Amino acid sequence: MTSSDTVRFGVIGYGLFGFHHARAIAASETSRLVAIAAPSEESRQRAAGDHPAVDVLDDYRDMLEREDLEVISVVAPNMLHYEMGMAVLESGKHLLLEKPMALTVAECDQLVELAEKEQRILAVGHELRLSSLWGRVKQLIEEGVIGRVQHVLVELSRFPYRPGSDGWRYDQGRVGSWILEEPIHFFDLARWYLEESGDPVSIYARANSRDPARPQLADNFSAIVNYPDHAYALVSQSLAAFGHYQMAKVVGTEGTIWAEWGA
Repeated sequence: MTSSDTVRFGVIGYGLFGFHHARAIAASETSRLVAIAAPSEESRQRAAGDHPAVDVLDDYRDMLEREDLEVISVVAPNMLHYEMGMAVLESGKHLLLEKPMALTVAECDQLVELAEKEQRILAVGHELRLSSLWGRVKQLIEEGVIGRVQHVLVELSRFPYRPGSDGWRYDQGRVGSWILEEPIHFFDLARWYLEESGDPVSIYARANSRDPARPQLADNFSAIVNYPDHAYALVSQSLAAFGHYQMAKVVGTEGTIWAEWGA
């Protein structure tokens, strides 16, 4: 593919974020939405109504056999990422995979290895890097406005937490953990903002749950990530607080950037 080519996409999954993926692809001048696969009749009807010129399928495997697709966007619950991602790469197509890549490190490694073997692009959707708000923070850092970054705090307050279709986000076997749901974005932001400091060298984390019936799903989570130049990041979230708010504070040798968002 060259930069002038129209990239032909398929989307697997048509929930809230599948809708956004499909809308963004269809709106782009350099891509074309060709097919959508969704397991439920309700989702398929909604997809067909939103995109009448696009093929809507009930089995994502049928999409993988098509020759008129180059990239597949997987926007399905976490427990399906590994299975679907491997199938997409094995079919010879490029893969845009929603976070998290998979539920275990071993599965993530296998996805990376297969992408390298097949010489396919494997990209993970960390959309906060495309945000005008969080992206502006990065721009100010690169412009040297606050000097060298020494400390990053990314914090989320959210309640109630969204259950997902059929309550999959409250099932550890399907979600993996709530740390993989939203803090995964905040770790990515912190690494982005601390890019000049290199790779982290250690991490310390604590978590607890307000519900004894699901101690493995942490309502409150905090982690400190340490860097070789003594810079560090604090990532913290509470899903037992109130509303839906996110804040990032970046402290440098010559100033501070404070950005926040709330619903």
